[in-house]
Amino acid sequence: MWRLLVPRCCVVCGNTLQEGEEVVCLRCNMDLPRTGYHLKPDNPVERALWAKMPLVRASSYVYYRRGGSYASVLHLLKYKGRKDIALSLGKQAAAELMPSGFFEGVDVIVPVPLHPRKQRSRGYNQSEWLARGLSAVTGIPVDGKSVTRDKDTDTQTHKSVMERQDNVAGIFSLHAPEAFKGKHVLIVDDVFTTGATVTACADALDGVEGVQVSVLTLAVAGS
Repeated sequence: MWRLLVPRCCVVCGNTLQEGEEVVCLRCNMDLPRTGYHLKPDNPVERALWAKMPLVRASSYVYYRRGGSYASVLHLLKYKGRKDIALSLGKQAAAELMPSGFFEGVDVIVPVPLHPRKQRSRGYNQSEWLARGLSAVTGIPVDGKSVTRDKDTDTQTHKSVMERQDNVAGIFSLHAPEAFKGKHVLIVDDVFTTGATVTACADALDGVEGVQVSVLTLAVAGS
C-alpha cells in the first residue's frame, strides 16, 4: 500500500521501478557506463596506484563524469542520505566482479572512513554501505572501525594532484594492527580520481607484517 502511495523511482530516469528492480531501472542499468576494468590486467586504476603503494589488484565499477546522465546517482548516495543506492550498487558490483576472481583471497573489506564530524553531518558513510553491499554477496566481512580518519579535510574537488595528496597525507590511523597481520585487505571508496585518498588509507596499513592491499571503487572519474 505504501509503495502505491509513494512509488519507487529510478534514480537515473525517474520512471517508476518495476517488481524486481532496485534503485536503477532495467533500461538504465543496461546503460550503466561499466568500465570492465576487473577483466583488464594493468587497467588505468592499477597503473595510477602502482607507484604509490604495494598493490595486488584494483578496479572501479563504472565511469563517472560530472554533468553526465549518471552523476546524480553519486550525488544522491554521497550527500542525500541514499544509503540504499550504495548498498544496491555494492551488491550489483560484487555479483558482476565475482566470476572474474577479483575477490579471491580477500580476507576483509575496509571502507575509507569519514571523519566523525562529517559522518554525523551526512548521517552515514557511503563507502561503508558500498562495502556492506559487497559483503552481502561475497561473504567477506567488513571492518569499519579499525581504520579511522583523524583529520576533517577540505573537499578534494577542484584540487590539483599534488594538493589532493597533501590534503589527505597522514589523516588515517590504524588501531589493533595485529588483527591485519598476514591479511589481504580490500579498500573500498566511492569515487577514484587521482588515488590520493585510497593511497592515504593504505598508508595506515604500512608496516603491518604480511598485509596485502587491493582497491575497489564504485566509480572512476573519466569517460
